[in-house]
Amino acid sequence: MRVGLYIHVPFCLRKCHYCDFYSLPAGPAPEHAYAFVAAVEREMASAAARHAALGPLSAATLFLGGGTPSLLTPAQLGRLLAAARTHFLLAPDAEITIEANPGTLDAEKARAVRDLGVNRVSVGVQSFDDPLLRRLGRAHAAARGIEAIGHLRAAGLENISLDLMFALPGQSLASWRETLRRAIALAPEHVSAYGLTVEPGTPFADWERQGRLSRPDEELEAAMLEEGIAILTAAGYEHYEISNFARPGRQCAHNRTYWRNEPYLGFGPSAASYSGGARSVNVRSLSRYLAAIAAGESPVETVEAATRELEMGETMMVGLRLLEGVTQARFRERFGVPLQEAYADPIRRLTAAGLVTCDEHRLALTRRGLLLASNVMAEFLR
Repeated sequence: MRVGLYIHVPFCLRKCHYCDFYSLPAGPAPEHAYAFVAAVEREMASAAARHAALGPLSAATLFLGGGTPSLLTPAQLGRLLAAARTHFLLAPDAEITIEANPGTLDAEKARAVRDLGVNRVSVGVQSFDDPLLRRLGRAHAAARGIEAIGHLRAAGLENISLDLMFALPGQSLASWRETLRRAIALAPEHVSAYGLTVEPGTPFADWERQGRLSRPDEELEAAMLEEGIAILTAAGYEHYEISNFARPGRQCAHNRTYWRNEPYLGFGPSAASYSGGARSVNVRSLSRYLAAIAAGESPVETVEAATRELEMGETMMVGLRLLEGVTQARFRERFGVPLQEAYADPIRRLTAAGLVTCDEHRLALTRRGLLLASNVMAEFLR
């Protein structure tokens, strides 16, 4: 079986005001970091043994996310990568990505990451506007983002992605344009541009409830999305997914696993997996995760069996994020039924509304559908 591999590193310098991913601020204490690494090694060994009956597990992608994986030492990162190579058939040309935040990546760390075999780094720049970065609760200034890219280039990294955010509190269209201009000037191979979502349980959610968070309205947010698409595509980036842009041949292979609803295995606290027709999520607590692994127990907290109907709906939902859409051939091969037969009514409604196009090859969002993507996707999960 072919899978994508994900390791969730739950440490960060501080918790950003918008972030609802599981992480522990103030950075990893050495004993916690080493305990975490050892636990992931054991979890990987257990997963490989559990899937042995299905034959060797091969992987074309490995993604270290978080949190801030670049806070780990080279030795700790090396152990995680070695475990993945030991327990899974990691392809020689596998895409190996690590997320890094500016301020945690100096010249020495960049060289170490390269020497470990990491060939793709996703840098959480978010903005080149210092007041906006402070408003987000980020731990770096814009200049540190530029420095991080410089260190990676000097180390010989040839596949760098920048994470950017728009529709931020107090952000203007001019500020967003300037962030895009400065991002393009750094010549990354890939750019992710995400509109802000205010998640429950975050400081932003509390401030919004108290009337203390002023965000761009829907019209301005749509204008920012349109501007991002126009500026990045004019600079030679392919808009291949709602929020992602890449130079030719530089699309994120790991994320395509998610968008095609293909199997993946996650390791670490809060990590999710999808294999064997079931979705599972690990406990959202480092202490509980470590305790479960130490006791020889599974760290999985929730398991959901995916019915055929649910798998079809989720395949549509994530597949429509790709600009190529959901291909007729792949859908029929997987589910044994044509798209138009499985979803005749939603396709008819959405086509009439000008939100999707459907031909003999694929179902895909129109530009108008792109701006209303959440509403479109919901039609396939009813």
